[in-house]
Amino acid sequence: MSRGRIERVLARRLRAGGAIDEGRRPDELIVEEPLEIRLDDRLVATTMRTPGHDFELAIGLCHNDGLLGDAPVVTCRYCATGSATDTEFNVVSVDTAGLAPEPPPRLGTTSSACGICGTTQLDDLTTRLKVIPDHEPWAPSVLLAAVDAVREHQDLFARTGAVHAAASFDRQGAIDIVREDIGRHNAVDKVIGASALAGDLPLHDRVLMVSGRAGFEIVQKAAVAGIPVLAAVSAPSSLAADAAERLGMTLVGFLRGDGFNVYCGAERIAGA
Repeated sequence: MSRGRIERVLARRLRAGGAIDEGRRPDELIVEEPLEIRLDDRLVATTMRTPGHDFELAIGLCHNDGLLGDAPVVTCRYCATGSATDTEFNVVSVDTAGLAPEPPPRLGTTSSACGICGTTQLDDLTTRLKVIPDHEPWAPSVLLAAVDAVREHQDLFARTGAVHAAASFDRQGAIDIVREDIGRHNAVDKVIGASALAGDLPLHDRVLMVSGRAGFEIVQKAAVAGIPVLAAVSAPSSLAADAAERLGMTLVGFLRGDGFNVYCGAERIAGA
């Protein structure tokens, strides 16, 4: 469901150090609202997000944080405890008929800038994840072409300049899913949530591209979804590079122009 993701406001435009006042003019701002995610009637997260694709976000977060275990999602709906309009469509309930394991305590509200940092340690992650299988290498030209291809789908960024994008694409460069959100980890959760709803997980034959930097939480989410290659337009963190190497992933950074850096897993990139 997509709704009210942009608000029009009036902003005063100044130029030349304030010497020229161009007056007030309309501007468009991205909407940021909290989303409370409940799993089998238990609160598991409250995250700041851009409204839209909320079911994908909720299911993606539960899957990527390991909260579902092996339990299937039976239903996903707005505010199972009452009217969705009463909570302004800001509460999503994921139901597994009580089959999901007892969720661990959360540290608090998840901001739109940070995912699960502090709630899951790298050692725990490497223990519970399966090794990503080897595949034929991806062509560098496919990765580079994806940047412009994804940008064509970044409508919210084009209008506001305030959102991140995440996208999945195949070996031929065909874009499967593009999602935008004020939180980079939310955009990733939405992509993986959409894949989960379509029954396409694990994504062993896809590349995940993110429009900004690649932090540890992005690597974690990609690994849980079985994605072998994570490509970022900006830089990764040192912890992200360490995690990707330990998880057997390929991590690409500074994907722009006519080249990119490969931090680990170069065997998945042709010619590397």
